[in-house]
Amino acid sequence: MNVDELVRDSLRELAAEQPSAAPGFADRVLTARRRRRTRRLASVAAATAAVVAVAVAVPLLDSGRKDVRPAGVLDGDATVAHPDQSPPRELIAAGNVALAAYYTAQLQEQSEQRGAAIRTYWLLDPETGRYEKDTRWSYVAVAPGARTAAVLERGLLPAHRIGLLDLATGEVQRWIPVERGVGGLAFSRDGRRLVATTYEENPDLRVKFKTSSGGAQWMAGHLGRSSRSGFHILDVPSGSGSWAAVPSGPDINDRQDFAFSGTGELVYSQVIGTKSGMQRFYDRTGREVAAPAEERYLRSDVGARLSPDGSLAALGLTREVDPGKSYSSIRDPRTGEEITKVRGAELLAWADERRLIAWERTTGLDEPYLPRLVLVTIGSDKVVPLSGAREQNRDLNRSEWEPVFARR
Repeated sequence: MNVDELVRDSLRELAAEQPSAAPGFADRVLTARRRRRTRRLASVAAATAAVVAVAVAVPLLDSGRKDVRPAGVLDGDATVAHPDQSPPRELIAAGNVALAAYYTAQLQEQSEQRGAAIRTYWLLDPETGRYEKDTRWSYVAVAPGARTAAVLERGLLPAHRIGLLDLATGEVQRWIPVERGVGGLAFSRDGRRLVATTYEENPDLRVKFKTSSGGAQWMAGHLGRSSRSGFHILDVPSGSGSWAAVPSGPDINDRQDFAFSGTGELVYSQVIGTKSGMQRFYDRTGREVAAPAEERYLRSDVGARLSPDGSLAALGLTREVDPGKSYSSIRDPRTGEEITKVRGAELLAWADERRLIAWERTTGLDEPYLPRLVLVTIGSDKVVPLSGAREQNRDLNRSEWEPVFARR
């Protein structure tokens, strides 16, 4: 990280945070844009000691800017695809986004009647560009830059400490203790804060129920009422933060983690309601508030959400046509009006202002659904395969690999 940027970052921590200005909507919807930043190096000899102190105190905070890292597999914005690999073994990336990790989940019986869905993660090594299996963690969230992850220890949900993991060395550099047990994690857009969802019990608990046919089936263990209790908002460099209570109810799933809004001023989570993808927003005290103007029409079950410049909203699947093509909606985030459709059954992440990473089926409409990761472009019917096809979840007690994306 150059001196200018370290000084600016340290000064920002001393200033009150202000919400970013609402993005304007322009007619360049279908025009490729690249953001070009002008960087300059300056000599700041008097501030060197303070800068070094900040750098030492916060060794794991990675802003994601391309010029703060040594050259490596995550530098640049080239598309890196491995359409012959499922699950992936080597880096998959496009534009500003990399597949930073993925996980599978498997039921683990703990007694005759109780069990838990246990995740197993494969984490991207930013030095080698390969995904390495790591069975130490129950939950992993990857920070912007894809060099640091926040982790919860396996078998200890809800957990009372959060690890900051160096993905290159595989070592936890620091632990952040928390008063209330945590089951889920998410970074803010700039990577400087964590929202840690708190639960009274393991949100992945499963209980065996008898079926009407006399058999047995493992189901979510809290009988329609989640044990979620609220959330911590934590400052990553210092580990300090506060907790806010959010009452649980029948309109959320057992695991219903919070995530930051686009500006990071609010948090939101999915709610079960009259239609799929509904969401509810809260301020830092846990008070329910209205959705931000730019996020009012978003769906909580569509991972891509807002484009990098905030001018476009990724929405859900709108139609499928033979021989197995899917199309999802792109809308004006402030009005909800559809602007166009783009290929893809499930829009996962924006690669840049015109391209997205999506799941898209490899099979016909009358065949089993076998999706692969693809790169799609607004204004084009072309898809670029990024991974091989993912197998079906043939066993209700196991789920196939799920991607975890981060800005590179």
